[in-house]
Amino acid sequence: MIRTDALDRLPVRTAVPALRRALDDRGVAVLCAPPGTGKTTLVPLVLAGLTGLTGLTGQGPVRRVVVAEPRRIAARAAARRMAWLLGEKAGGRVGFTVRGERVVGPDTVVEVVTTGVLLQRLQRDQELAGVDAVIIDECHERHLDADTVAAFLLDVREAIRPDLRLVAASATTDAEGWARLLGDAPVVEAEGVSHPVEVVWAPPPAPVRPPHGMRVDPALLGHVASVVRRALAERDGDVLCFLPGVGEIGRVAGQLAGVGAEVLQVHGRAPAAVQDAVLAGSSEGRRVVLATSVAESSLTVPGVRTVVDSGLAREPRTDHARGLSALTTVRASQAAGRQRAGRAGREAPGAVYRCWDQAEDGRLARFPSPEIRVADLSAFALQAACWGDPDASGLALLDAPPEGAMAAAREVLAAVGAVGPDGRVTERGVRMSRLGLHPRLARALLDGAAEIGGRRAAEVVALLSEEPPRAYGDDLTAALRTARRGQDAYAGRWRQEVRRLSSALKGDGGGRPVTEDAAVGLVAALAFPERVARARGGGAFLMASGTGAEPGEGSGLRGASWLAVAVADRPAHAASARVRLAAVIDEDTARLAAGHLRFAGEEVRWDGRDVVARRVERLGAVELAARPLKQPDPALVREALMEGLRREGPGLLRWSRDAGQLRERLAFLHRVRGEPWPDVSDEALLAGPGSWLEPELSRARRRADLAAIDAGQALRRLLPWATGEAVRLDELAPERIEVPSGSRIRVEYGGEQPVLAVKLQELFGLLATPEVAGVPVLVHLLSPAGRPAAVTADLASFWREGYKAVRSELRGRYPKHPWPEDPTTVEATRFTKARLKRD
Repeated sequence: MIRTDALDRLPVRTAVPALRRALDDRGVAVLCAPPGTGKTTLVPLVLAGLTGLTGLTGQGPVRRVVVAEPRRIAARAAARRMAWLLGEKAGGRVGFTVRGERVVGPDTVVEVVTTGVLLQRLQRDQELAGVDAVIIDECHERHLDADTVAAFLLDVREAIRPDLRLVAASATTDAEGWARLLGDAPVVEAEGVSHPVEVVWAPPPAPVRPPHGMRVDPALLGHVASVVRRALAERDGDVLCFLPGVGEIGRVAGQLAGVGAEVLQVHGRAPAAVQDAVLAGSSEGRRVVLATSVAESSLTVPGVRTVVDSGLAREPRTDHARGLSALTTVRASQAAGRQRAGRAGREAPGAVYRCWDQAEDGRLARFPSPEIRVADLSAFALQAACWGDPDASGLALLDAPPEGAMAAAREVLAAVGAVGPDGRVTERGVRMSRLGLHPRLARALLDGAAEIGGRRAAEVVALLSEEPPRAYGDDLTAALRTARRGQDAYAGRWRQEVRRLSSALKGDGGGRPVTEDAAVGLVAALAFPERVARARGGGAFLMASGTGAEPGEGSGLRGASWLAVAVADRPAHAASARVRLAAVIDEDTARLAAGHLRFAGEEVRWDGRDVVARRVERLGAVELAARPLKQPDPALVREALMEGLRREGPGLLRWSRDAGQLRERLAFLHRVRGEPWPDVSDEALLAGPGSWLEPELSRARRRADLAAIDAGQALRRLLPWATGEAVRLDELAPERIEVPSGSRIRVEYGGEQPVLAVKLQELFGLLATPEVAGVPVLVHLLSPAGRPAAVTADLASFWREGYKAVRSELRGRYPKHPWPEDPTTVEATRFTKARLKRD
């Protein structure tokens, strides 16, 4: 029997008429409804025509509705809640499908699926035959699968299913972007029934280290546990505590022993029974629910009156250059903080204890980073290629995928055979996309099955698709054995995934007999060929990607010659990655798995000191064999020398003082006259080495040969001989200027203005400042001892206004030299008064 009383109490009910009108008129809409209003449970039932409520019944036949949720736990919970509202159990008119579990029946009208499942369904059936409406729930969280689903559905509406209704449901009011994406779709807002939530600022008593990688300062976790105890003492009702990950939940749970309340842990890996218990509520005693961000918006936890927020979250990050991707701990955004706090006011007035200082709050990011900007895009790129848009340029996305991340993703897809040289998906790529795995794992499953059999490959891939608990250790083979005999929640999920993958491999070859260690290592290496790693002493390894890697102290992996690294992260400021999970392999396995990274041939390069010429064999950065090359290709040698010049600059050549001054003169003329006088900056010289360094550069074989090249002679090749201007070099930018005393003084061209440093007496009688190329020189007037006395760019002005003070200061110090009262009327000299008398 339909629970009409519960349906009547859902606040979103008042927004349903406007939503129906928007869908009738436009076929698309954005529904903005705060958590707890019933958008996830009432709206699908209304659109399907199942509620039976006055004013809310569907017109005409019952419609089939698909609801896409970002997480499995949310999909199960939403389906069960809707079924309860109809007086049924999941699998009747409301069902759900998540990876590895499908609870639907012949009468199912509303099906709740994860966005990943809906992606697979769209790839198999773009028309979504039989589906009348799709609701993308929690779209504000900006998960990559949800963004992709929305883009594909908009394509479907435009091309083949204009009748398909599409609702983007958001728990925040930041709906403008989604409205634009859906073609200026109407935004329907539902008022929430929000009780007041008191904010209590509860920063740690002493500074804690900021998070980096997956690490969270234990001092912060201890503080969070103490704040939970404080909340239990100061407030009524249950406590919901937000923590970034499973490990942190476990550690805080361990510190809450004897707290006087039932401690429950909610995350994506939690057993279904625990998840159901949390969502069902309890009338016996108080509860402390430790949860990841899954409880921010997708789930309602009954009985909660207080939220304790650690202020941390996990987001994906990818180091594309090194092939390392993992979740990383970050400060939660302001939007996440509001969502979390709102959980305390769902049923009554409540409180949120924020474990950071109020002054920090304004410095937090406003919203979480869209996953498309920070995540590994290999799976997304494969989905786009299967959709017929390999570069995703035609997809309607709120944020375009970063070019670098897409380039790295395409390289991965090409390496595993998912796309061809033109970027188009291959038959193999289509099959890989339908396995519901990351392309790397799909490659490992298919190729591993051919080598060692489908069941064994499925076991290892299932282990790689969800990282096993730390308690399983860092040895992948040992972790496999633990999973086989394990009775924990992880082992149960692992066995379920093994069955799913084995079923997908029906008909694949039985493989060859190999040891279990070899089988595990091969599959891991096939999944992550860039991470095959060779020992380089002291427990350290070098991965094919070029990154160092090191298992933890005491790990049995440290003595291996080769490893296939499955999980690694690189701590901030660390030189090497930390190996979290790996398998021991041999060189043959490394060669087989990373064959596309193999290079064999002549290698001529600049090693930082000189040209190195060898015949080498490498797997990526891992050197397998090398011997000196006696007669390397001259073109390769030239390029290696050019690399040396690019790294260290033209200073590798022989620069005399005259050569340096010639360069400065040419730079001056280029600056003040422009063409045809050449640009002689480092960048310009190295961009066109053939115009000034040949034939010496092509004859050179090593660093010493570069040091023998006369840079001055080479630079003269750049003079504008063809136009005849070269002969004017000494006229326009002379090396020396003759001054009135008869001395020829060197001009320095290294600064912004040419400089003439000359003894003051040698300029007596000179009224106008000397010029070069029409630019007045900057005259550094020197004492008889050659020390600076004055600087001027206007000699006439100096004789009138500055000379008197200089004369007063210097004539007592240098009485043997002439210091006339009017220097413009006497003859210039470089001699003393006595010498002048003798002459």
